[in-house]
Amino acid sequence: MNEPGIPIIKDLVLIGGGHSHIAVLKMFGMKPIPGVRLTLLTRDVHTPYSGMLPGFIAGHYDFDEAHIDLGPLCRFAGARLYHDSAVGIDTENMKIHCADRPAVPYDLLSINIGSTPKLENSGGAGTEVIPVKPISNFLGRWEALRQRVIEADHPLRIATVGAGAGGVEITLAIQYALKQLLAETDKSALEPRFHLFYDGPEILPSHNFKVRNYFEKVLKERDVQLYPGSRVESVSEGKLRREDGMEVPLDEILWVTEAAAPSWLGDSGLAVDENGFVKGDDSLRTLSHPDIFAAGDVAAVVNHPRPKAGVFAVRQGMPLAKNLRRALVSRSLKPFVPQRLFLSLISTGDKRAVASRGKWFHSGALVWRLKNWIDHRFMKKYNSLPDMSPVEELDVPKGLASQSTLKELSSISMRCGGCGAKVGATVLARVIGRLSPVQRKDVLIGLDAPDDAAVTRTPRGKVLVQTIDSFRAIVEDPYIFGKIAANHSLGDIFAMGAAPQSALAVATVPYGPEEKVEDLLEQMLSGALEIFAETETALVGGHSSEGSELSLGFSVNGLVDPKKILQKSGMRPGDRILLTKALGTGALFAADMRLAAKGRWIEGALASMLQSNLAAATCLHEFDATACTDVTGFGLLGHLVEMTRASKVDVRIALERIPLLDGAIETVSRGIFSTLQPQNLRLRRAIANTEEAAAAPCYPLIFDPQTSGGLLASVPARKADHCLERLRELGYPCAAVIGEVRERGRIPESVYLEPGD
Repeated sequence: MNEPGIPIIKDLVLIGGGHSHIAVLKMFGMKPIPGVRLTLLTRDVHTPYSGMLPGFIAGHYDFDEAHIDLGPLCRFAGARLYHDSAVGIDTENMKIHCADRPAVPYDLLSINIGSTPKLENSGGAGTEVIPVKPISNFLGRWEALRQRVIEADHPLRIATVGAGAGGVEITLAIQYALKQLLAETDKSALEPRFHLFYDGPEILPSHNFKVRNYFEKVLKERDVQLYPGSRVESVSEGKLRREDGMEVPLDEILWVTEAAAPSWLGDSGLAVDENGFVKGDDSLRTLSHPDIFAAGDVAAVVNHPRPKAGVFAVRQGMPLAKNLRRALVSRSLKPFVPQRLFLSLISTGDKRAVASRGKWFHSGALVWRLKNWIDHRFMKKYNSLPDMSPVEELDVPKGLASQSTLKELSSISMRCGGCGAKVGATVLARVIGRLSPVQRKDVLIGLDAPDDAAVTRTPRGKVLVQTIDSFRAIVEDPYIFGKIAANHSLGDIFAMGAAPQSALAVATVPYGPEEKVEDLLEQMLSGALEIFAETETALVGGHSSEGSELSLGFSVNGLVDPKKILQKSGMRPGDRILLTKALGTGALFAADMRLAAKGRWIEGALASMLQSNLAAATCLHEFDATACTDVTGFGLLGHLVEMTRASKVDVRIALERIPLLDGAIETVSRGIFSTLQPQNLRLRRAIANTEEAAAAPCYPLIFDPQTSGGLLASVPARKADHCLERLRELGYPCAAVIGEVRERGRIPESVYLEPGD
């Protein structure tokens, strides 16, 4: 991991969180290269392990046992985690085009995105079937299939197209899982009928005859109807047709056929084979581009063709990591020759499996236990990470940078302060030239003018509302950080009932080569501008400077009718108290820094922080909110005390009604808190029943500081339920009525907390 102050010289970007790349991340975490920044661009935050997928489907493993959590792994590796999909590569300008974010530049690139079933020439199969790959997409469809089976009033007809190891194994796993599910619900009579289609004369063509005979016997014993010898010609709603003219009525069709690669790889100019897989040499470097590597299913090593099996992706991980390191420091690469024979372990749905290698064969419960032990040992390597060690050697490795770059960076430790720390005018001009801020008629002089300050007009009948917020990055992704910072800064404007007009940015970017600084600034401001565009906020200027850490803030101006200003002091006895977002961001990101947060917890927290408060604020106004604030650094209790103190009232809060982010309770129960938690705890003196309330599991989270938190408002009692219903319709599923306002009692500023059950 690069420590603050070490300039970024090269960017290594990994596309995909496949089995090869998790080894790269682990190795770079154990032994980082100073000056190299690692970025993982991935569609999925949890990588399903293919070896345990059938066991997960069958119900033998839970989600976390069968998935590698890329969040802690990236944190361990010091890697930026970009949650998005690649859709193309600009190899000339060395940038990756993404589905929903700005392009990502690279100096060295590696691709490990897996494969998908080949669906062309299958007569509409793409829309009528359930592809088993990508696995992450299949899991959602699997849940829908389970629900459909439960709700059906007759046995469904389920087919699998493809009788390789994947097709046979997934068929038996699904059959086993559905049999258990229906037995639990007393619907065993509705067990589905299973069908297996394949164009060859026999199942499992790449395995020895003992394996084939064994599984053919198992399939027949379990009443799986086999359809060999003819390719599927077409699939239409409720029907499959083969080339030999046979038609079979079906309810669900799983597609596990020959693999293919996404078309954008070839469209980007990479050398690919007839199925779209990236051609590579023995070092896993692509034949067409020396700065791009490929591994796993998506790669076709021309001198060593192998089946698309997870074992080869796993074995390529370490050689790939070593060659990426060598490429970064301009050293010669080393060839890797994969083994021809390997131990194959295929489960039979229940806790039994078959092992084979070459002509050898064995089956039974003991084989399943062996497979289970091997799989758990593999997963432990990536889900139980060692403590991170600080980088001891800060010298830039020889070969990592040119002499001109080293000369440019040699003065890092003597960077100027004051105005000498500003980002260069040329860099700033290029970034601004590529941005498209909102244009407003009431902005007279803005970002497009070279003047010293912005000039805006305040319309007649409106007053100006001003606020400022700034903080250092809490995520490694500058684009997402820009969105969060903008959303957070707008919170105070919305809380007061104002509409944002303009914003000034204050950005600090780490020292580094000009192109790295430029990209970082552009990514960050691009994210912010997307948020500002949604709220019609004009970015009119700002200040940028160099520093040791990335930070961003905005001074925002808003406009409001003075008669409609919402303040903290408007609470009235009888009002109901509403909270629009769940709590827990402070604790969750504290856990993330300690490698103790699951990736899906952090994704949930990010989704909450990226949700705008604009619609919620508008809704609260429509239902005559009497007071409002946004929940940020002081936590729920701190901001609630501000409101009760200003309104001269007491409040009664039902702790069990407070919405919490997934993972927040687990995090605080392990004693992990934000560093601001101790200061916020001082406000517990305002609680009337501290000892009773402290026993509630969620009690620590009322002190948890929030970033881009929700709105906390009081609404007339008669309108609270309708307001809550409307908030949920607007996309705030965690919104809740958490308490009520009371008359001021004998003890001033009293908050009473109902612990609940």
